[in-house]
Amino acid sequence: MNVLRDLSKRAAVRPAHIVLSEGTDPRIVAGALAAVQAGTARITLVGAYDDVTAQLVAAGATESPTLRIQDPATSALTAEFADAYFALRQHKGVSHEVAETQAHDPLVFAAMMVRLGHADGTVGGAVATTGDTVRAALQVIGKAKEAPLVSSFFLMVLPENHPSGRDAMIFGDCGLVIEPTSEELAAIAVASAASCQQLLGVEPKVALLSFSTMGSARHGSVTRVSEAAALLRANHPDLKADGELQFDAAFAPEVAATKAKGSAIAGHANVMIFPNLDAGNIGYKIAQRIGGAVAIGPVLQGLAKPANDLSRGCVAEDVTNMIAVTALQATA
Repeated sequence: MNVLRDLSKRAAVRPAHIVLSEGTDPRIVAGALAAVQAGTARITLVGAYDDVTAQLVAAGATESPTLRIQDPATSALTAEFADAYFALRQHKGVSHEVAETQAHDPLVFAAMMVRLGHADGTVGGAVATTGDTVRAALQVIGKAKEAPLVSSFFLMVLPENHPSGRDAMIFGDCGLVIEPTSEELAAIAVASAASCQQLLGVEPKVALLSFSTMGSARHGSVTRVSEAAALLRANHPDLKADGELQFDAAFAPEVAATKAKGSAIAGHANVMIFPNLDAGNIGYKIAQRIGGAVAIGPVLQGLAKPANDLSRGCVAEDVTNMIAVTALQATA
């Protein structure tokens, strides 16, 4: 798909160093090799050295200047990471003994490589749960100082020659924040709009989604969305955003013409902000499984440095695509 090819080509202009915490998984290895071959990134695979090496050999590859292995059990970095983890978490009652154990955890080791500047970004979650993957990112890398919260989005790449004329869209938050407040919805919208500009290079047009369009229904959940839209208008007047909107009114011009007359973005939205995690998770999976969209994510936004999560049902191509996204976040 053109969008995916463009992501890879743009990342290859300034290849970042991406560390993969699950280097013994064959999907991770295959995805990493494809990224290295495309010049998208330099890669470090984290895991037991012999096990990672065996996976590389099985794939017809070996360690190289652009594809390294770090084994937390033998790495010269592990002691440094244990000290850093202790300094970071001792206020939470973490002992140095626990910090030493945590430094051997591949998720923590990879995140610490990013925190301390040994890598530009990290990707995990092919084996680990989202909870464990995100927890390591939050505890070790941490939230960016200027970000109100850490949230996530999916980059939804639509089938080529889609009738809507769109190539790709941003769906947020479909992976992290369960029941966002109005203030959090507004913050997710701002972050997702910035991600749209960064990854797709197009002007974001943000729709705050609901089961109501412009007051067609009354409910507390509708009010929460409309209040978020009001916050965006007040605090980010230059951002093209509207709500509350039903998905069809946000997506289809012919529906917008009757349901949302006068809206600047209705019918043309490319950033869809879902009212809660139930709706977001269901929505992106319907678009993926029935609509044929490629779903890349959940991509985290609001962290101090890039760290992203894969689905445990991912394939090698998903890994390669997420490496490109993470590399672009790192070099923005």
